Amino acid sequence: MVTNPGTNLFERRSIDVIPDAERHGKPFSLFTLWFGANLQISAVVTGALAVVFGADAFWSIIALLAGNLLGGAVMALHAAQGPRLGLPQMISTRAQFGVRGAIVPLVAVIVSCIGFFASGSVLAGQAVGHLTHLGDSAGIIVFALFTGVMAAVGYRLIHLLGRVASLVGALAFLYLGVRLADRISIGAVLSHHHFQLPLFLLAMSLSASWQLGFGPYVADSSRYLPRDTSARSVFWATLGGTVLGSQWSMAFGALAAAASAASFTNDEVGYVVGLGGTGLAAALLYFTVAMGKLTVNVLNTYGGFMSLATGISAFREPRPVRPVTRIAFTLGIMAVGTAVALLGRGHFLESFSTFLLFLLTFFTPWSAINLVDYYLLAKERYDLPALTDPRGRYGAWRWPALVTYALGILLQLPFMSSALYTGPLVARLGGADISWIVGLLLSAVLYAALARFESRGVRRASLLEAGDDPLPVPHQPVRATR
Repeated sequence: MVTNPGTNLFERRSIDVIPDAERHGKPFSLFTLWFGANLQISAVVTGALAVVFGADAFWSIIALLAGNLLGGAVMALHAAQGPRLGLPQMISTRAQFGVRGAIVPLVAVIVSCIGFFASGSVLAGQAVGHLTHLGDSAGIIVFALFTGVMAAVGYRLIHLLGRVASLVGALAFLYLGVRLADRISIGAVLSHHHFQLPLFLLAMSLSASWQLGFGPYVADSSRYLPRDTSARSVFWATLGGTVLGSQWSMAFGALAAAASAASFTNDEVGYVVGLGGTGLAAALLYFTVAMGKLTVNVLNTYGGFMSLATGISAFREPRPVRPVTRIAFTLGIMAVGTAVALLGRGHFLESFSTFLLFLLTFFTPWSAINLVDYYLLAKERYDLPALTDPRGRYGAWRWPALVTYALGILLQLPFMSSALYTGPLVARLGGADISWIVGLLLSAVLYAALARFESRGVRRASLLEAGDDPLPVPHQPVRATR
């Protein structure tokens, strides 16, 4: 009996195009995936950071919502490319940067996946360590092994995990919300509010960077949907899940930090679990913390594998990624992320906030370039076989995107405020960090202008049409299964 390969648990595809015969699923799976991935402890910490840095809970929650909506909209626009192209996100970046030029933003993506893996492992390791009584270091290692196995299995297991995590997380956060309301006067916490623009923009930047960090691999989770899936439905399912999950978590974190910043920052996981009680309740909450982090860490590992495979494949003849290579890449990302987690767990909050703002600098110009090119210039039409050929339509290196990306980073520096660097214009803005806004807007305008000077004729060519067979690399035959 021949079974549709889309029903197999173990994923066979990687950076190659998903054929129409293997497409499956509904947009609602994106809602549960991103809702579950965001309803977790790292998002709680991100919300708490806004208060730790000096903002009050009231304006922090509003600023976090604004950042989640803006960053989430950009992320969801990337997600909508998945069903149309059937490709991982960073493969389509070759249409803007060139087949080999795409390695430039890929470096930042791989670093970000490892960084988010490490930061998530620190918090999940605390939960696993408490749950198993093995301690934080052993907890980090155990958690990393689970993450690596699930990422290696692939797409279907990731979406299944998202559905489970969304249900478990919603129940847990409802319970924790009730417990927090019993411990503190939420009305009193919210009644103390004083608007400060720099702190408002900082909180907004934290949540926007959180969302933009998903952009380079969000289409990886939508590329199996049927090609005729409405882009609008993909956009709203992704936006709804990521904003609802992250805002719920971040608002909880802001309220918890406002009520007891010292207790929260000394032991983030312990404080959250402590709200729920002891004994069985505490054990269940430690499990919930680990479950929530598992979902997003698997996504980071999976996206890191896709990005690493994309970068390497640009310098060799197109061919499918073998299972042993997939496992090796996944384990490599897991090992490096685990090492970073073990080394950096003692300064978590400071390191995590610096990392989030660092990512924002490198992702905003990439997002602007990708979205302008896909939606405005190429009109959602790419020559898919040319994405694997350095001598083809898109070439090896494309200067409009590379120049825009470099300038987009440099243009943000005067407006940046972080522990690593503070720009000369920050003081004139009262300490506000608007670098990511500058990076998005100026990069979009600059790329649109520079792309007009390119003479390759890419925009006028006949590109991908629905129903075409856009397979850019050879595929292994589909085997009959019982």
